[in-house]
Amino acid sequence: MGASTKGVLLAFFGILVLSPDSLLIRSITVDTWTLVFWRGAFMAAGLGICLVLIYRGGLVEAFRVMGWPGVGASLVMAVGTLIFVLAIRTTSVANTLIIVGISPLIAALLSRLWLGERVAFRTWLAIGAAMLAVYVTISENVVSGNWVGDAYAGCAAILVALHVVLARKAKEVSLVPSVAVGGFLVSLMVVWKSTPMAVNTTDMLLLALLGAVLLPAALSLLVLAPRYISAPEVSLIKLLEMILGPTWVWLVLGENPGRAAMIGGAILITTLILHTVVGRRDSDTPVAS
Repeated sequence: MGASTKGVLLAFFGILVLSPDSLLIRSITVDTWTLVFWRGAFMAAGLGICLVLIYRGGLVEAFRVMGWPGVGASLVMAVGTLIFVLAIRTTSVANTLIIVGISPLIAALLSRLWLGERVAFRTWLAIGAAMLAVYVTISENVVSGNWVGDAYAGCAAILVALHVVLARKAKEVSLVPSVAVGGFLVSLMVVWKSTPMAVNTTDMLLLALLGAVLLPAALSLLVLAPRYISAPEVSLIKLLEMILGPTWVWLVLGENPGRAAMIGGAILITTLILHTVVGRRDSDTPVAS
C-alpha cells in the first residue's frame, strides 16, 4: 500500500468514525450539562489511554513541551466542546456542521492577523462564498427568530479555527495532548450544573461509546493522516462530515436538513473543494528560476 493511499484511508476512516458524533449527541437523553460532563470526561480518559500507549515513558514530557500554546489550546478545546454541543442541541445538525465547516477559512484569516501569513486571493474569494453559504443556511432561522443555535455554531467555528492556528504557531511540538486536557477541563467547567449520577444505563453506554471510543479513535486517525498526505487533502476528506453527519441524523431520527441548509451546504462544499483543488495545483506549480 502506497503512502498516499494509506493517508487517504486514515483520513476517510477518521471522518467515518467521527460522523455519528452529532447523532449520538441528539440521541442521548440526559440534559446538556451532564452530556458535556461525561463527553469531556470519557474523551479525556479514552485519549489519555491512547497517549500512554503512544508516549509511554515520555508522557509527562509530551504534556510539558506544549508550553503556553498547549494551555491555550486546552482552554479553546474545552470551551469549543461545550459550544459545539450547545449548537447541536439548539439548531439542526446540518446547520451546525455547515457553519463549523467554514473554520478552515476563519483559520486563514486568524493566521493572517496573528501569524502574519499571507492570505491568497483565492482564499478571499472563498471566504466571500462561504459567508454567502452561511447566510443562505441561517436565513430561515434568522427570519423566525431561532438564531441562537446558529450563533453557537458560529462561535464553535471560530474556536475550531483558533485551535488550528495555535497548532500552527507551536508546530514544532504536538498539541494532541491538549485535546485530552480540554476534555478534562470542560468536565470541570460544567460539573456544578450537571448531574453525573442521574444517567441511565443506555445513555451511559452511548456516552462511553462516544467519548471513550469514537472521539479518541477518530482524532488519532486524523492526526496520523497528514503524515502521508497533504493538509489540503485531509481538509478535503473532512468535508464528508458535512454530508455524513446530517445523513445519519436524518436516517435514524428523521430530521430533515431543510432546503436552505441543503443549498447553503452545497455552496460551501463546492467552495471548499475548488479552493483546495486550486490551492494544491498552485503549490505543485514549479517556480521559475
